[in-house]
Amino acid sequence: MKNIVLQGKHQKPILLDTFYTENKIKKPIVIFCHGYKGFKDWGAWDLMAKTFADAGFFFVKFNFSHNGGTVDNPIDFPDLEAFGNNNYTKELDDLESVIDWCLTENTLEDEMDLDSIFLVGHSRAGGIVTIKAAEDDRVKKVISLAGVSDYKRRTATTGDLEEWKRNGIKYVTNSRTKQEMPHFYQFYENFIENEERLTIQRAVDSLKVPYLIIHGDEDDAISVDEAYALNKWNPESKLAIIEGANHVFGAKHPWNEKEMPFHLEKATSLCVDFFQD
Repeated sequence: MKNIVLQGKHQKPILLDTFYTENKIKKPIVIFCHGYKGFKDWGAWDLMAKTFADAGFFFVKFNFSHNGGTVDNPIDFPDLEAFGNNNYTKELDDLESVIDWCLTENTLEDEMDLDSIFLVGHSRAGGIVTIKAAEDDRVKKVISLAGVSDYKRRTATTGDLEEWKRNGIKYVTNSRTKQEMPHFYQFYENFIENEERLTIQRAVDSLKVPYLIIHGDEDDAISVDEAYALNKWNPESKLAIIEGANHVFGAKHPWNEKEMPFHLEKATSLCVDFFQD
């Protein structure tokens, strides 16, 4: 099912897709969170979703409410005002809304194992899912996929804070769409107000559930050193470094092939094995 509309906590809809084999067998739930400048329909995510479904999971992927997409156009960023008003706590709230939907969607209760909720977060969302797993005991396993280890140096020490505050906005160029993506100053303020909660190291330290870290050693967006840091903070975690893999594991948008790229296929296989174990 594609583009199910959820009403979250922040006046913007959350669009959600489900992939599963309809057989009235309760299946572990895997919720996938896209990263910065991402969306649920990016690249080869659908192929990854189908792989999980074929492996016996109930797979959910969604657009964060303020990722810049709309109900009519969930791909790319027609709503830059929303994008500029996004922040980490909104994304945590959106993820909570998706988990709540899984637990209350009565029409699918025969298909979902509500006691087995697993999270996967790519890139920036690697931190989101880790924080959520640390604070929500409904989450039983979590995977950081090319995930970040620190929000502070990406938020509180990025660029000229005084100029950002004075102008109320700064822009980042999207190299693919050529859009100038806005970030309103509220993003910084939200981080400072919630810094303890948003410290990924604190969440990783306090995790009580199985934790897998997957990273490519040729990731030019988020250094593989961040994966090593995550693993160091939680010695019980599992670390998988994929040789030759970049930040998106060989995928791109659009992805018109019938198969996943080799590195994404390998990453997906690692995820499936971890959740099946």
